[in-house]
Amino acid sequence: MSRTLTAFAGDYWIGTGEEDEVRSAIRAMDGDAPLILIFDDATGRQVDIDMRGPQPEPARGRGRPKLGVQAREVTLLPRQWEWLGAQPGGASVTLRRLVEAARKESAEKPSPRAAMDAAYHFLTAMAGDRPGYEGAIRALYAKDRAAFIVASEGWPIAVRDHGVALAGPAFMSEPAPLTTASS
Repeated sequence: MSRTLTAFAGDYWIGTGEEDEVRSAIRAMDGDAPLILIFDDATGRQVDIDMRGPQPEPARGRGRPKLGVQAREVTLLPRQWEWLGAQPGGASVTLRRLVEAARKESAEKPSPRAAMDAAYHFLTAMAGDRPGYEGAIRALYAKDRAAFIVASEGWPIAVRDHGVALAGPAFMSEPAPLTTASS
């Protein structure tokens, strides 16, 4: 499963997309950027990427490990094991199907808490020393978009806009234009 990344050079947005797209956007800067920070949009945490691009995977031995299957212990009640055993394909297939369905549902509908946490991590790295940071974080966790915008008004627009985008599911309102008369 691919992840969406966002790169910043100082206060300036470089690009958002999958790892290859962000790598290309950084390379296009041709060394003209100061410190470049890359964030995972799902978590808001800073990440590193290999600027050399995808590397060939080492050859693997025979068997299921090439599919990435890992055996782990699962503890269930007897009635749950009975139900799983009665499903087409057995317990393993049914559990994989249930997990994939839950992953798909959560990916389609990010939780407000996960959105707030992602915005918090991003904002701490990019705006933690800026005026209004504490007020913006309070507004974020209060799910008050208007107060967030007021608290972050003096910030670079790219930083503020990305924070709002990450927090979107928490604010649960249509995005309004973020530019102000002073921008």
